[in-house]
Amino acid sequence: MRINKFISSNSKYSRRKADELIKSGSISINGRVVKKLGTKINPEKDIVKIGNKKIKSNSDKVYFALNKPKNYITTRKDELDRKTVMSLLPKIKNLKPVGRLDKDTEGLLLLTNDGEFINRHTHPAFKCQKEYFAKIKGELKSEEKDKLEKGILLENKKTTPAKIKILKIGEKETDLKITMSEGRKRQIRKMFAYFDHPVKYLKRIKIGKIHLGPLKKGSYRKLSNSEINAY
Repeated sequence: MRINKFISSNSKYSRRKADELIKSGSISINGRVVKKLGTKINPEKDIVKIGNKKIKSNSDKVYFALNKPKNYITTRKDELDRKTVMSLLPKIKNLKPVGRLDKDTEGLLLLTNDGEFINRHTHPAFKCQKEYFAKIKGELKSEEKDKLEKGILLENKKTTPAKIKILKIGEKETDLKITMSEGRKRQIRKMFAYFDHPVKYLKRIKIGKIHLGPLKKGSYRKLSNSEINAY
């Protein structure tokens, strides 16, 4: 197993942060400092430390789906003491959100202590598709829809192609289903604001092949084996 994967799967650090720690000389294997990225270890035999602290292998992996309510922050801790999604789940070591939802967005959020699962569902290389239900202000024009689907320039970077299905349209608001793999900060809200259609309501309903389903707001459930291995 690559050392950055081992660290990510068994600590609070991401793979990227693990690589930074390796480069800085903070990681040791069996007492010897390692600085080479991609170094492989045997989790059952090798002793990996960050500084003087040993990283213990966590074989008890857990996977949850949460229906995130509005006004909860997607973070493990908040310096402003705001409500976080972690308060809705049992306290489990190294449990982390898989990606993010902004404070005003509701819906499906996955959480796990499996770093590899997080990587599969968040790294751009895997192009994991997410589906959202949205209500936007005003009537979405066909030319606006086409431009959004092809990609628009946001903050000097073009958005990746998306699929938009109009569910209900009116002069005051439009109901949509949006499917996309990209997930920049508040991206959907910025995409529709670009055409003066502020998002009035946003809810994520699917990640990969995992559906939110009838899960009640603020509640969580364990993922099935088929869901864990589906993507």
